[in-house]
Amino acid sequence: MIAQAGTAVAGRGAARALRRARLGPLSALSHLALVVWTLLVAVPIVWTFLASVKSEDEIFGDAWSLPATLRLDNWARAWDQAHVGRYMLNSVVVVAFGTAGTMLLGSMAAYVLARYRFRGSRAIYLLFVSGLAFPVYLALTPLFFVVRNIGSLPLVGPFIGLDTHGGLVLVYIAYSLPFTVFFLTAFFRTLPGAVAEAAFVDGASHARVFFQVMLPMARPGIVSITIFNVLGQWNQYQIPLVLLSGQAKDKWVLTQGIADISTAAGYDADWAALFAALGMAILPMLAVYTVFQRQIQAGLTAGALK
Repeated sequence: MIAQAGTAVAGRGAARALRRARLGPLSALSHLALVVWTLLVAVPIVWTFLASVKSEDEIFGDAWSLPATLRLDNWARAWDQAHVGRYMLNSVVVVAFGTAGTMLLGSMAAYVLARYRFRGSRAIYLLFVSGLAFPVYLALTPLFFVVRNIGSLPLVGPFIGLDTHGGLVLVYIAYSLPFTVFFLTAFFRTLPGAVAEAAFVDGASHARVFFQVMLPMARPGIVSITIFNVLGQWNQYQIPLVLLSGQAKDKWVLTQGIADISTAAGYDADWAALFAALGMAILPMLAVYTVFQRQIQAGLTAGALK
């Protein structure tokens, strides 16, 4: 068995050497690009966490010097005095409902567009895809008036209008649907149809086939696009800025709260607390991506290879 294991290791080493020889300079350039990209991403994150435990004199002094003492009171001050804890809770609520609504509606729309043929299906699919080419920033002013008018509806208006989390959730769902439908439509098309046909033969309804058969089979793609939606909605700033005014400060999301720390006092802003708040915003998304990294890669690979 030891000999077999050695042979397998040697075979893998030979395969790697063959790939390197085949790629030649391209392999070295790709590795160099990955190193540069890693530095561009990692260095600002490391500097942010380093500045979050420094005093302001140390922040504006030697940028890369280590702090004399770990000033964890910066984190406590950002959490309590700057109300980052409340803003983070608001972000969690909005992103949770926004992502859940996006995945529910997006997966159902993608499944129908991928597995059923009907008049106008192609036009509907292209309509969803066209949303990818339309920057949401061009629609901020019309979006403001649309959400304001929705707020005048009877019964539900006060819950989905301006300065409400419900209105922000609806906009997040609409903002995230084009990419979700585009990605999942391609993924559902790769799934085998024989399993669904067998379920129909057994008397299952269309809804049951979708939720109990096809959706579990699409789990890698669902997990991948869910993480992308969480990241995109968590980092959103312009949309909350337009839909949640200063009069509804208790409903602000985390990005608004962080911006407020830097602008509330002008040049006398609490920079140490600002970097601590940035660290609090980065940590949850860093943890989510670290935990689900393999699922994201599996989903992207499965969608590309099937």
